[in-house]
Amino acid sequence: MREWQSQSHVKWYCRYHVVIVPKYRRRSMFKALRREVGVVLKEMCRRFGVELVEGHVMPDHVHMCLSIPPKFSVANTLGKLKGKSAIHLHQKYIRKKNLTGMHFWARGYCVSTIGLDEAKIRNYIRTQEEREIREEQLGLDLLD
Repeated sequence: MREWQSQSHVKWYCRYHVVIVPKYRRRSMFKALRREVGVVLKEMCRRFGVELVEGHVMPDHVHMCLSIPPKFSVANTLGKLKGKSAIHLHQKYIRKKNLTGMHFWARGYCVSTIGLDEAKIRNYIRTQEEREIREEQLGLDLLD
């Protein structure tokens, strides 16, 4: 059953499937920070008043199911989420001082609204890594 949210003059249920990737999809750099990226994104969502319904950090990208209130635009929310998380990760792990001109996330993102298939999307986010590993193994088996 859907859990409708409310604000002073609106009842809403807005969920989005979002995929973001690190700059140049660098697996080696991103893999080391994988656990921390999840923690940082969860904290940033909490700060911005966005509910992180489901999320999974892959070796080279992040899948999230976000519940974004209608008073915020998706583009602004993702811009703030990516920007503030990049600053936090740069300060903590990559560079301690100068953050000018440094990028962690790629410029774009993929977003899709979630309608009646929310359970399917959430299951897809949960099992994406297992599917990817299976597909890689099948590809390697075919090469032998």
